[in-house]
Amino acid sequence: MNDIKTEQNFGSTFHTVDKTPEIIGKYEIIQEVGRGSMGTVYESYDPFADRKVAHPQFIGPDEDGKRFRKLFFNEARAAGVLDHPSILSLYDAGVDGEICFLVMEYVPGAQTLDAFSKPDKLLSVREVVGIIYKCAKGLDYGHRQGIIHRDIKPSNILFTNDRDIRLADFSIARINRSDQTSTQFDGFMGSPLYMSPEQINEWPISTNTDIFSLGTVMYELLTGTNPFKADSLAAILNKITNDKPTPLAEFRGDIPEGLEYILLRMLKKKNSKHYSSGLDLAADLALIFDDLEKIDSEDDLRDRFDSLSQLGFFKEFNDAEIWSLVRASNWDKYSPRKVVIKEGDSDNSFFIILQAK
Repeated sequence: MNDIKTEQNFGSTFHTVDKTPEIIGKYEIIQEVGRGSMGTVYESYDPFADRKVAHPQFIGPDEDGKRFRKLFFNEARAAGVLDHPSILSLYDAGVDGEICFLVMEYVPGAQTLDAFSKPDKLLSVREVVGIIYKCAKGLDYGHRQGIIHRDIKPSNILFTNDRDIRLADFSIARINRSDQTSTQFDGFMGSPLYMSPEQINEWPISTNTDIFSLGTVMYELLTGTNPFKADSLAAILNKITNDKPTPLAEFRGDIPEGLEYILLRMLKKKNSKHYSSGLDLAADLALIFDDLEKIDSEDDLRDRFDSLSQLGFFKEFNDAEIWSLVRASNWDKYSPRKVVIKEGDSDNSFFIILQAK
């Protein structure tokens, strides 16, 4: 998805226009809610259905127009066959002169998961598991309809005010349906940091591609860093194809063992070793919830952050560094006269006493 700075971010978009139109097709434009290098998204009103809608606009009059229009029609075909609570609904698609447009579900106040992929903005482990569970169910439904997304990443997943999710932007989706006969997009397609090994190597694409990409998203939501980040495209592609990601324990100490196993299985290099379906992944994630009852709440973590940030020792640390320390540390209470460590003992930890009586 293109980088549109907005509360709701979805849909492949094309060249922007300087003046907001009053109407596109039958839809009355209320206001612009997002704009990027290649397009504009409007909040609009559908007078026939009497509802607000999101209205991505597509204009492609130049040499790139044919490709952009193909993306537009591909998204319309893919999203048009999907009807699931975790997938952004497509209501309509049309052409008005040189303008191609989609009419989609409007989710006021929604943010993309990009907002929660930073070390100082991470959600609780329980909430991340819930998000990935819903994504897995949504993808499984799409896969059963013959749709492979191929571009799963944080900016293509909306997080709503009521803590729900919507999968968005099916512009480069692979459509494997007998009732769809249009030419498919093939080759090196997707967002490099979230591509699967088979996408990178241009091997045959299966539903496992989306599972791998979702694993990358989950890793980023849990750690605030992409597991394959590197200084060059070649280095990124090499990491995805060959390297194991850094263990989660190096970032935080509150990850259940079972969750680490699930994530590593999602990120297997051979797609035959991935989960066979989103439903299988969702079933394993559901089992993790019992373990998560033992995990500290977000309020507990915030209290610890406040405690550390007030210590002089950490005055040169930024918020992201302190959050990383909070999540990576073990926090314990000891009874009076309890020996924690003796002078001369060999240990690779360091201890901070926050309060003593």
